[in-house]
Amino acid sequence: MKELDIVAKTENLDAVTDFVNEQLEAAGCPMKILMQIDLAVEEIFVNIANYAYSPEEGPATVRVQTDSEKSTVDITFIDHGVPYDPLAKQDPDVTLSAEQRAIGGLGIFMVKKSMDDVTYEYRDGHNILTIKKGIA
Repeated sequence: MKELDIVAKTENLDAVTDFVNEQLEAAGCPMKILMQIDLAVEEIFVNIANYAYSPEEGPATVRVQTDSEKSTVDITFIDHGVPYDPLAKQDPDVTLSAEQRAIGGLGIFMVKKSMDDVTYEYRDGHNILTIKKGIA
């Protein structure tokens, strides 16, 4: 498992993406899956940067664990900002037009649809969100 500790601010998104991509490339992740994961990483990290400590900044940890036997990757985001379970919100009704839909929730909806599994827990004062994806 590799880990990156970083300040949760949008200016650090490239560093987070580079860190994750380095692990994915070392694991032989195909480009199509890498791009799906990059979009999920961006959505999650930007949400942490914008909302976890608002208006202040705070720390975030990104952990990447690859399993070569199962050809999977788990990416975990940890912050100790405001407790928030993004999975608790009802999925947006994507059958409605953009004008008719409520604002918000589309990004995490896309994460849930593009990843194999997404879990959240609040433990010991930390938000812990994990995305899992097959990389074969």
